Amino acid sequence: MLAELESFINYLSVERGHSGHTLSAYRNDLSSLHVFLVENDKSGSHWNNVSESDIRSYLLDLDERGYAPSTKSRKIAAVKSFFKFLHQEQIIDENPLTDVRQPKAGQSLPKALTIEEVDLLLDAASDTDTAEEARDIAMVELMYAAGLRVSELVGLDLRDVDLDAGIVRTIGKGSKERVIPIYESAVESIAEYITYSRSAHIRDTSEEALFLNRRGTRLTRQAYWLRLNKLAIKVGISSKITPHMLRHSFATHLLHGGASLRHVQELLGHSSIATTQIYTHLSNDHVRSEYAKAHPRA
Repeated sequence: MLAELESFINYLSVERGHSGHTLSAYRNDLSSLHVFLVENDKSGSHWNNVSESDIRSYLLDLDERGYAPSTKSRKIAAVKSFFKFLHQEQIIDENPLTDVRQPKAGQSLPKALTIEEVDLLLDAASDTDTAEEARDIAMVELMYAAGLRVSELVGLDLRDVDLDAGIVRTIGKGSKERVIPIYESAVESIAEYITYSRSAHIRDTSEEALFLNRRGTRLTRQAYWLRLNKLAIKVGISSKITPHMLRHSFATHLLHGGASLRHVQELLGHSSIATTQIYTHLSNDHVRSEYAKAHPRA
């Protein structure tokens, strides 16, 4: 059974172009199903023997384990994709999930920083004493300037940033390249880091990563998360900040500023406009405020 699971993961990687992070999530979700089936003797050692009843028992088990609706929805989405693949590849005769509805995850709105909170983070650039602090500020500035995913940010190489043109190139989900403009102060922050601070961390002159750790290798997502929280504490922001909140802030503030949904979709690298539309909910209060100011009868 594990062989078919790995074939599916390989399919997602080679033919669908999913990122390593996404592949890991699929593997974990499908492994939990495999463990459930084996422990409860429901598979007969082959996916073809899994029935709709077995899947519903798995759903009940997820409920009993107290999984959040969003996590349960994600796991079932992974299972549905997997069994669809098995059926298309004629590994199984019937798809046991044909009549199994995916549970609604409930729409949770992404958290965004206020413009004042972003300003606090970026104003800390004037108080940098070390090469690490200069790097951290450059990363925060670039993430907010371009709306990058944290994996995209730490994955940047020197050649991906064109400071003369004021653009950054990144490869997002589905191996799709996008070119994003960045504002002048972000260009200046990155240029200062490259010119004066990056060299302090260089151990191998052939290293192409833009953002380096103390060992001279590429900074990890986890390390950046910790550094961002340290910076937030330094400037007095009490709420726990995640790298993704800067991406959410980028999208929300663009929409508040009048950018079109299609434009924001392109900048974020969303394949579907529906994914971007969640940010319109974040803008409702702003829209109501502007309506009240502008409408003669409001």
